[in-house]
Amino acid sequence: MSNLNEQLTAELERARAAGLYRSFRHIESPQGPHITLDGREFLNFSSNDYLGLANDPVLKRAAADALKKYGVGAGASRLVCGNLAPYDKLEQKLARLKGKEAAIVFGSGYAANVGTISALAGEGDVVILDKLDHASIIDGARQSGATVRVYPHKDMRKLEALLQWAVGATFLSRKPRILIITETVFSMDGDLAPLAEIVELKDRYRAWLMIDEAHATGLFGKHRRGVAEAVGVEKRVEITLGTLSKALGCAGGFVVGSQTLIDYLRNRARSLIYSTAMPPAVCAAASAAVDYVMGANGQRRCDKLWRNVRQMHDGLSACGIQSESNSSIIPLIIGGETAAVEMSQQLFEHGIFVPAIRFPTVPKGRARLRVTAMARHSTEDIQTFLKEFDDLSR
Repeated sequence: MSNLNEQLTAELERARAAGLYRSFRHIESPQGPHITLDGREFLNFSSNDYLGLANDPVLKRAAADALKKYGVGAGASRLVCGNLAPYDKLEQKLARLKGKEAAIVFGSGYAANVGTISALAGEGDVVILDKLDHASIIDGARQSGATVRVYPHKDMRKLEALLQWAVGATFLSRKPRILIITETVFSMDGDLAPLAEIVELKDRYRAWLMIDEAHATGLFGKHRRGVAEAVGVEKRVEITLGTLSKALGCAGGFVVGSQTLIDYLRNRARSLIYSTAMPPAVCAAASAAVDYVMGANGQRRCDKLWRNVRQMHDGLSACGIQSESNSSIIPLIIGGETAAVEMSQQLFEHGIFVPAIRFPTVPKGRARLRVTAMARHSTEDIQTFLKEFDDLSR
């Protein structure tokens, strides 16, 4: 044991010296535009609670009612006895929200990606990823046993070259299944995938396409289904993943698609089959969140978010900072890991909470402050952030 601790201590010290050491902050308040740490209030520009639903009274009432009726834990995996009524209700609503035949809910977005990818692809198949895809996508592709190929971020020429290679390849004396996977809103850069072009290539080379709409669900498109709806290609996408933990303000992940796809995942996705079901109160709150997002209140909250995003971009532009982000995620690239940590700490000392994002989450030398706008930020909140950041960056 002493040898273990000695080696791990040495590795932690190296991480600390490189500006890569991480620790938890203990937040004493609910999620929101203002949070409390150690008895002090901070402006929060780091949350993925884009629509401000995580502490909404509507969701809390739904969770409390389900807690009284169903208790705390589900008691088992869904295929044993954990599939309580709130699950089925939530899945029906998610399918309706996304305009698909069926949906299936996982304990987290990570579990949904890993379980779905490893169920659909295996040895003898090819999985093609964007270089900036989320870690859960990368891990799912690796665990699947398929041959994994990666194209430079949004490089459609390279994607087509990889598709041409995959179509001509033979593994285990058969032609491979070809699965392309991309986020629609990239979680660290906030830019959008060229989804219409990817769909065209997918159809041309008879591949399958899986999209991760974690940071788009509830925010993009006429019905707030996501980027696929916004660009008019949702009917041409075979597999769509979403999360309950971002704009919907809850926890968990889900996949929507054909009834056949969902039946298959129920039988093959190991992260679903061998995990205890999510607490029923969380499912009930997520159902309320879906209703909220699909209704007039969801539209108003979404409109407010986009006004805040425009204010952020306009303010940063006035500070001389241009961003390629097309979403509520706005990366402020600092460069070095230590410098990013120092900038984050300086903002913290001025009452603004924006943690530094560093390697391995982003490439070395591309450390950043990942700023996120929320619908519940006021005009004054955003002005305060812009002034403090401008003063410090100067």
